[in-house]
Amino acid sequence: MGGRAARRTGSAVAVCTAAALALGLVTGCSGGAPAPAPSGTRSAQQDVSYFTGLPARQGRPVLAVKIDNVRPARPHTGLGSADLVYVEQVEAGLTRILAVFSSRLPPRVGPVRSARESDLELLRQFDRPALAYSGAQSALRPLIDAAPVEAVPPGRAPKAYERGGDRPAPHNLYLRPERALAAAGDAGAASDIGLRFGPAPEEGRPATAYTVRYPSARYGFTWSAVDKGWRVAMDGIPAATTDGGPLAPATVVVQYTTIRPSEFGDRFGGVTPYTETVGSGRALVLRDGRAYDTRWERRTAAGDTVFITGRGERMTFAPGQVWIVLAPA
Repeated sequence: MGGRAARRTGSAVAVCTAAALALGLVTGCSGGAPAPAPSGTRSAQQDVSYFTGLPARQGRPVLAVKIDNVRPARPHTGLGSADLVYVEQVEAGLTRILAVFSSRLPPRVGPVRSARESDLELLRQFDRPALAYSGAQSALRPLIDAAPVEAVPPGRAPKAYERGGDRPAPHNLYLRPERALAAAGDAGAASDIGLRFGPAPEEGRPATAYTVRYPSARYGFTWSAVDKGWRVAMDGIPAATTDGGPLAPATVVVQYTTIRPSEFGDRFGGVTPYTETVGSGRALVLRDGRAYDTRWERRTAAGDTVFITGRGERMTFAPGQVWIVLAPA
């Protein structure tokens, strides 16, 4: 584990209840059931993921995958297995996804697309993760090489990628995560990035649906008591995966931030947006059918992202997959 992770060994983590673990509920817990573990402790029966609050083996490496998200790229593959899903704005007001895997690896993930400068700042929170992407502008490659990531594009890990016959290029490139990590070398293990899991705070208001709009994309989140999560819709169409059914993260964070032009652009003359994830601002957290007005803060690129309630306390998330939608402020 890297030095950043080692410094975090005293950080607080949250666990599902001992009763749930005794029953073998290793894949999920009720949003209001878990209780936070005392500072510096772990579950007596099993380690817990820093990214989901669910039981997971410690020491597993982190793999971030840049995923296409235009209509021809859907439905996705493997996205339901991600611990964290970040939504980022790209050219023409569209979005792409940066999915972070550690607790479990699906056999296949995709479709994979190119990296952006914003990804490098966002991933500084992690302890040198592997980054899988289909390519990048030539001017951006020196920044990727200098960043604290283990880059594994097709040129460095050709056996980790394959083209599918289900849709036309460029929306048919898929990743084999195990092969990507094998080619990544010394990818850092999962460590505390500032998320906290546990019982819901007292404040909050009932919420059944919320919509986030980008210039050319729209995300809808609708609470499902059956799934104990928020059903995702993209551009008005319910989102599902080819290998796991509907997407329904336990917690959705709408992190409002500055999205400004970068120094890069696409081959059609479009300017690439840069999403600032260092700083502070407002955020809306959706969990257990309720909405919580919070603030986010990340003081340095290497620092954690912390979410604070109106009472000045750390916001707790429901155990399970977390979506962080980086929305224009």
